[in-house]
Amino acid sequence: FVSASPGAGEWSYRRMVLHYAGLCAQAGGVDAFLIGSELKALTQLRSSADSYPAVAALKVLAADVRAILGPATKISYAADWSEYAGHAPEDGTGDLHFHLDPLWADANVDFVGIDNYAPLTDWRDGHAHLDAAEGWRSIHDLDYLRGRIAGGENFDWYYASEADRANQTRTPIADGAYGKPWVWRAKDIKSWWSNEHYNRPGGIESEVPTAWLPQSKPVWFTELGCPAIDKGTNQPNVFVDPKSAESALPHFSRGTRDDFMQRRFVEAQMSYWNPAHPGHIAGTNPVSPFYGGRMVDPARIFLWTWDARPFPAFPERIDIWTDGENWQRGHWLNGRMGAAPLADLAAAIMREAGFEDFDASELGGTVEGFVIDRIMSPRAALEPLMLAHFFDAAETQGVIRFRHFGDAPVASMTPDDLAVGDDSAAPGYALTRGQETELPNAAKIAYVDGGGEYRQAAIEARRLAGRSERVATATLPMVLTQAAAQAIADIWMQKAWSERERGALALPPSRLALDPGDVVTLELPHRTARLRLTEIVDAGAREARGAESEASLYGPVTAPVRPNVPPAAPIYGTPLAIFMDLPLLTGAETPHAPRVAVAADPWPGGVAFFKSAGAGFTFDRVVTRPATLGRTLTPLMPGPVGRWDEANELIVGLSSGELASADMASVLAGANAAVLETPEGDWEVIQFREALLVAPNEVKLSGLLRGQAGTEAAMRAPLAPGARFVLLDEAVTELGMNDAERGLARLWAYGPAPLPLDDETYASVTRTFDGIGLRPLSPVHLRARRGEDGDIELRWIRRTRIGGDSWAGLDVPLGEESERYEIDIREGSTTKRVLAAVEPRAIYSAADQIADFGGTGFPTLDITVSQLSGSFGRGPGRGATLRV
Repeated sequence: FVSASPGAGEWSYRRMVLHYAGLCAQAGGVDAFLIGSELKALTQLRSSADSYPAVAALKVLAADVRAILGPATKISYAADWSEYAGHAPEDGTGDLHFHLDPLWADANVDFVGIDNYAPLTDWRDGHAHLDAAEGWRSIHDLDYLRGRIAGGENFDWYYASEADRANQTRTPIADGAYGKPWVWRAKDIKSWWSNEHYNRPGGIESEVPTAWLPQSKPVWFTELGCPAIDKGTNQPNVFVDPKSAESALPHFSRGTRDDFMQRRFVEAQMSYWNPAHPGHIAGTNPVSPFYGGRMVDPARIFLWTWDARPFPAFPERIDIWTDGENWQRGHWLNGRMGAAPLADLAAAIMREAGFEDFDASELGGTVEGFVIDRIMSPRAALEPLMLAHFFDAAETQGVIRFRHFGDAPVASMTPDDLAVGDDSAAPGYALTRGQETELPNAAKIAYVDGGGEYRQAAIEARRLAGRSERVATATLPMVLTQAAAQAIADIWMQKAWSERERGALALPPSRLALDPGDVVTLELPHRTARLRLTEIVDAGAREARGAESEASLYGPVTAPVRPNVPPAAPIYGTPLAIFMDLPLLTGAETPHAPRVAVAADPWPGGVAFFKSAGAGFTFDRVVTRPATLGRTLTPLMPGPVGRWDEANELIVGLSSGELASADMASVLAGANAAVLETPEGDWEVIQFREALLVAPNEVKLSGLLRGQAGTEAAMRAPLAPGARFVLLDEAVTELGMNDAERGLARLWAYGPAPLPLDDETYASVTRTFDGIGLRPLSPVHLRARRGEDGDIELRWIRRTRIGGDSWAGLDVPLGEESERYEIDIREGSTTKRVLAAVEPRAIYSAADQIADFGGTGFPTLDITVSQLSGSFGRGPGRGATLRV
């Protein structure tokens, strides 16, 4: 629906309607367009006895909207339920005008729109009122509600004044002059729709009918709803909003929340109007001979209100939406319709056990959530529900019947009506009173808090006076609100004190109809005992036992509502991910696997990584810890390798995480390892001993170890400020990549783990990794010596990338499949010859020297020695200029 009603600031109403219609046409049209909604005060203004200018204006607007939106859009006006049928001003003229008939009959109006908030019930607390006297047990009775849709107030009778309403003095609706009482019945939609209409100026019926053609157009309920409040069906159109001047409680309501009332209203209305519903009454919704559809289109009943704001953010986020507090007792269906009716839940438990001989139809209320977490009997499963909703079960005529406490008495007796034994002085009854010390002074209930992310919660009710020290406790496997749990605890404790009064009755055979669960009254000279029978034994005289039953205990209870304002939902951005191809540091890493460090603010709990080889993504892993990242703020010159660099210091600006100092032994054991990225994308592994905070998020590092794990070639002279810094701790995680993928481009997508891969926060990057962890380290300590025969012997010491920290062996492990080297003989930047070796020595023969340099008399020799790996290839070379 698009509804255009007055209130558009400086715009006129007509301009606003046409503006909205134009917007709808640009958007591709709408199913239905309401040119007004409940403009009752306007449509009932008259310029003469038979002239309603606002209605004529609505007709013109309907034609204009039709010209804009075309024939596909259904157009109408949403009339109030007390307005759609006609207007009878209370001015003493006796006029009755079907003032909207010119609009309903207009060719540009497709349906009769009604915002249907007509009252259904006239219920009061207790049982001493007219509707209860008719035999109805509860306001929630579905047959009772259905019977009032076209019956009761504003159909059979009305209240002439508020005093009459208070006293239930009902005036029948009649039409003595013309015998058409339906013209005065706001709820008699069927008669209004099925008959011709005759205006009555001055109370005299016109000879010519209005333009309305009976049964010519369907009725849509453009709004239909009921607040979730005690006795909401007494006056469905009102709402509670302390900020509004129109705030009101339904007639005779206590103002307590009642979700079941709203649910029963919807069930009654939908079953009444929908012929496909099992509870539908034939003839209530006839078929039109003109358009072939039902009078009230069941597919065009629009319940008020389905809110576009997501539950439970609305109503909980009262810091955003100021009407959130009104949800508790308002018309909103969001967050309520998923609850299970208590009667349906009890029936399901019984049927799961294969038991069908029961009647749960009298149970009322809803259950937001209920847990059966183990094998148990139906009785055990029902007991928490019995405690929370205050009902019991008893066998009646072969059927287990469930009934709430607080029913009206079914029989009234005096001592003369009771049976007596052989001793004629026996009164036939006995009343006892329990000791106060046997009763609870407090009642505690544990439950699942539906308004607190389903955490376990507890509530307590306590008497302010009394000498008892007992505490009654119960754990309910139910989802409850705090207010509902508090009401249960209050009633439960008061029930225990009320039932301290017990009675035993000797019933004569004439009281055979009484069953456990029935409430009876015993009229005594000094008082009236109201007993709910708990057991009956048939042995001669019927021996009945019961407890005092106070009906008022089980009515609506007002309890405070615990405010629950959840924290604002975090808005995750794209994480920062640093991909690194690093050497082995501990030997426990997968040699060919790349590593990644990620950071995000706020941290989403994890960052998910997906990999693609070109056709779709596969999940790789979730990085669960944020890394410590930053940028260098000062230049860093090269330093010594294999010993402490006490000359250089480095200041790092951290964007995430923190740094701490470590003692010398810890650093030598591997602590405080980090990497610095060069402009070319290489990584130097460093370690640091001291970390001093010199400014917010700025740390000075000193006591450095440089070029660790064979990365000395990544040192620059200098490394300019702005280089990437990553602390190599447990937050740095390996990515999944097999050895065959080395050197192949792969697309990586990453983003907050709680969000899906297609979320806009995900980023992607294509990376190729060589598997630096497989790369051999460069040799060290290069030596050269010329022999007497002119040959030059070259020697070096190899290093290993695996297990080289132990001092126990004679030599470090090889770390490769076989030991092989290549030696470059250089002249400046030109390689003159490449020698091969399988041990850390090689001979550069005099013949090769003459061939390369024209003689053997040169005093120095430039060489580079590289170790070879069968899986990686040539490692980084160690170059030197040697004297020979």
